[in-house]
Amino acid sequence: MSNENFDAKCSPADCASCTSNCSSNLSGNHSTITLTMDDDTEVTCAILTVFPVEKNEYIALLPLDENGQNHEGEVYLYKFSRTENGDPMLENIEDDDEYMAAADAFDEVLEKARQAEENGEPLE
Repeated sequence: MSNENFDAKCSPADCASCTSNCSSNLSGNHSTITLTMDDDTEVTCAILTVFPVEKNEYIALLPLDENGQNHEGEVYLYKFSRTENGDPMLENIEDDDEYMAAADAFDEVLEKARQAEENGEPLE
């Protein structure tokens, strides 16, 4: 897990006006978000899903290369919330136990998606 701070910007549409609530089919097209890291490099990521764990929500992001591909299989997990205006806010997960709980919950999301795909069922 990267310990970088960033400014989140959704593309092609603003997340605050997005009707998909940042959840999407894990095998389909995804909205993207650009993370600006501490060293001012920008990383474009596909938004995989937003999922709950206890009282918090988390977001899973797939970093993409300049060709829009991910060959590493790495996924970034962040705490997800919205401001009073509805703008998305991402926060680093500093606590190891919290990170493991979010990672375990994301693994469950992936497993449910795999099972649904194997059974020819639509994803929720």
